[in-house]
This record gives sequence, C-alpha cells and structure tokens, in this order.
Amino acid sequence: MIHENDNQPDLLMGASAIATALGITRRQTYRLIYDDILPTFKLGGTVSARRSSLRTWLKEQEARAAKGA
Repeated sequence: MIHENDNQPDLLMGASAIATALGITRRQTYRLIYDDILPTFKLGGTVSARRSSLRTWLKEQEARAAKGA
C-alpha cells in the first residue's frame, strides 16, 4: 500500500509496479485501468501512474465510502 513517507520515486511504470504499490493483482490493475477508474496515463506506450496521484485517488475513495456509510 502507498505510504506518505516511503522515499520511493513518484513515477510508477507498468501495471506490475502500480499493482504492487496498491497491493492488488495485475489483473485487478488492468481492470481498473480499462474501466478508466485509476488515474493513469501512457508514457511511451507503457501504462504509468504517479504515487502522489494514486494516494490522492485513494483518499477520495475513502472519503466517498465514509459519506455513503
């Protein structure tokens, strides 16, 4: 899972790197990308994401879930 003070590079390149950062499988990652749910982009044909963007996205998802509960 992505932590605030992890000293890791912000750029994640490839579905495997994104999956590892989120603690999910590559298959789940590809599904979230295909459904345009994850904040990703293509960099030279490789799916990529920023840890900071994923961290913000996760916080937004948590806030939505808390409001719906």
